[in-house]
Amino acid sequence: MRSDETTSPEENNNGSLSNLKDIGQIKMPGVDERIFCLTIIGQIEGHLILPAQSKTTKYEHVIPQLLAVEQNPKVEGIFVILNTAGGDVEAGLAIAEMLCSLNKPSVSLVLGGGHSIGIPIAVSCTKSFIAPTGTMTIHPIRYTGLVINGHQQFDYLQKMQQRIDQFIYSHSQISKEKLEHFMFNTGELAQDIGTILIGQEAVDSGLIQAVGGVKEAFKELNNLITQLSQPLS
Repeated sequence: MRSDETTSPEENNNGSLSNLKDIGQIKMPGVDERIFCLTIIGQIEGHLILPAQSKTTKYEHVIPQLLAVEQNPKVEGIFVILNTAGGDVEAGLAIAEMLCSLNKPSVSLVLGGGHSIGIPIAVSCTKSFIAPTGTMTIHPIRYTGLVINGHQQFDYLQKMQQRIDQFIYSHSQISKEKLEHFMFNTGELAQDIGTILIGQEAVDSGLIQAVGGVKEAFKELNNLITQLSQPLS
């Protein structure tokens, strides 16, 4: 066999390590993958690099993967698994906007937690699930650091909050009034305002569509793919 037709284990390992460093995955979605799995783990990192000890999902890793999925005719659906504490607002919204604008069905599953800016990502998919023990924390935008020109800064944060809220209630069944009630609840979090929803509570509120796990999420995604592939009568 000619040398140009083979790839050494060392070359495969180097390529995998390069992909892990560059895009956060061992490989980009290949032509043989019918369903692409995207994981949103830890904090969502945006323009600022978080400390090395933090577990992060980098938005510059996620965006090229979603572009590759959209351009790959062999990929028929996207399965998004979330266990995130939230993170950068702009990065989280960018990921959510990309997911909801893909021309392919998608299913999200909240395992552990889908907090803060993870909520828009969870509701951006065609169908959303949460594990029975999964949690979601709804709260207003938090700001840390030096505030200059307080009135202008407040207006900016208010507009950003409106962007997040509008995305959430336009991609789920929760009402604007109920979302704001959860967000500004003062009786649940000891050092903050907001609400924690667990499993079925997230579904009852209209935020998430169903309680389930990997089996239920995959079944629903396969159903969506099948429906999309059927010709119109």
